[in-house]
Amino acid sequence: MKVAEQMKVQPRMTVNQLVQQMDACGTLGAGRIAQAARIMTEMFSDAEYTVFLSLSGPLVAGGLRQIFADLVDRGFVDAIVTTGANIVHDIIEALGYRHFVGSLSADDPQLRKDGIGRIGDVYVRLQAFEALEKLVFQVLDELPEDERRHLTLQDFFSQIVAKLNDPSSILAKCRNRNVPIFSPGFLDSMIGLNLWTYGQTKPLAIDPLQDLKCLMQLGLDAKKSAAIILGGGSPKHHVLMANILREGVDLAIQVTMDRPEAGSLSGAYLEEAISWGKIRQGAKYATVIGDVTICFPLIVASALERVSKGGE
Repeated sequence: MKVAEQMKVQPRMTVNQLVQQMDACGTLGAGRIAQAARIMTEMFSDAEYTVFLSLSGPLVAGGLRQIFADLVDRGFVDAIVTTGANIVHDIIEALGYRHFVGSLSADDPQLRKDGIGRIGDVYVRLQAFEALEKLVFQVLDELPEDERRHLTLQDFFSQIVAKLNDPSSILAKCRNRNVPIFSPGFLDSMIGLNLWTYGQTKPLAIDPLQDLKCLMQLGLDAKKSAAIILGGGSPKHHVLMANILREGVDLAIQVTMDRPEAGSLSGAYLEEAISWGKIRQGAKYATVIGDVTICFPLIVASALERVSKGGE
């Protein structure tokens, strides 16, 4: 048996040195974070991996926007599958609106009067969504009617990002790196409401099967496949489903706060996906139970330091 070493924290330690101490301990949450860092290092160090990044929850509003954009910009991510909300909040930031530190014990009726929406302890001004709607309507109005009748989300995102003046946004980085963004539950977002509103007076039809075709092809074409799953829900399932025809992913990391007892996909440990052929037998995987905004930056910082040192 391997001894679980006691962790040591020293002044001026790097994040990777801290994670290495977690690795030496090897147990509980510390051990899982260390395991995830090792797996992420492997997927980032081997160009043959097609890396799918799955995003659920208010991750952009929660401060991870720049980390996602940087990973895309550095060539470590090959496809993003996300809830519509993360795209919405990326666009809001690109339009010049910001997210603010709030409170979990807020006076919500007063926030409503003040024109502020609350996401946990994150505040956002509701006027940002008015600007968002104007942008969506402008983009759709400029499209030929025939294109609006057979619109894929890939095409729609391309049109949106062309109107934004923020090269640091996730959408902009994806366009520059030719990284596709998929959002299977996109209609369950503020832009989804905008699309429905627009379609009440003008022709508009979204073709999700073309987006799914593109996502599935990425899985089929992958020499090696890796998944970084933050949260759960539809993005998690689509990433795993995109790899089912190749008998599953080879590497996988999941960070979630959901529990498995109720049988939800979001709380399911990655082991469960082996039974469905979504993760290969013999694959390397790690499920980290914790807040994504805490755990993911630690894992990324450790992996990037290791990659810069040749994968040590």
